[in-house]
Parts: sequence; structure tokens; C-alpha cells
Amino acid sequence: MYIAKIDDQDYEIKIDRKGVILNGKRFEWDITQLNENSYHIIRGDVSYNVEVESWDKKTKIANIKINGRSVSVEVKDKLDILLKELGMDKLVTSQINNVKAPMPGLILSMSVVEGQEVKKGDPLLILEAMKMENVIKSPSDGIVKLVKAAQGESVEKNQVLIQF
Repeated sequence: MYIAKIDDQDYEIKIDRKGVILNGKRFEWDITQLNENSYHIIRGDVSYNVEVESWDKKTKIANIKINGRSVSVEVKDKLDILLKELGMDKLVTSQINNVKAPMPGLILSMSVVEGQEVKKGDPLLILEAMKMENVIKSPSDGIVKLVKAAQGESVEKNQVLIQF
């Protein structure tokens, strides 16, 4: 089962051996794939030209054009529905607010300042631990709100170093 959200309206979609069931009713159509992203659909006496303009696998959102009208379609599968029912759907998109020291050590250098915008993977600081230099990188995109450690400072494991 899938849930497709189009213009703030949910549609329940089930697929079986006989075809598609839309909101509990069998959906009869004739569909022809014209090329990789384009389809021609006939349902009853109406003809539709459908073009998939983009598909984001991470957010499961497709932008499609139906007879020249652009719409956004958000698709949820069985796992997405189950995670929502269990209240775990927000965990996937949670944002990391703090960067903590992974081990005790000494801050050799700090690469960011408060108010700086960083991208996922950007180096934030270098932490020396057990005579090894460890580059601590940003876990996500964001803006540095507070730098809680300074160059030359000794830190403990799990000490908050940077807040987003």
C-alpha cells in the first residue's frame, strides 16, 4: 500500500495482480510509456500526457506535469506509514543541534566562528587525542550558534564543543 499526497489530499493506492486500486475502487486505465520520463494515459474518454520532471528519492517527492499543469506528489510506502503510526517519522529528519567531543583530547584548531554557515562534511575543528589529529566535521548543514571550546583547551568525552 502507498499513500500519495497531491495538493494536500491523500490518495490510498494498492497494487495487485489485476492492477491499481485507488481509494478502495479499481482504477481502470490504459498507460503507455513514451520515453524515460513521459507517459500517455487514457482513462474513460479522457487523455492525459504525464511527464515526470523530477524525483527526489530521499524525500520521496515527485514533480510531475499532467497536461501542462505542474503538481507535486509525495509518496509514502508501507514503512513510512508504519513509522508514522509508531511516532517515529520525525526521527529520520531530526537535526543535530550539538557537536560533542568523541573522546578526551586537546583542541588544536577551531575552523569555525559563531554565525558561520557550514555544510555537511565541512571541517569544524581538529582534536588531538592519543597523539593523533582528528578532524571533526559538520554532521549536517547549519549555522554555528555557539562555539563552546577554544584552541588549546582540553576537553572531555561528550563535552559540547559547538551548538547549531
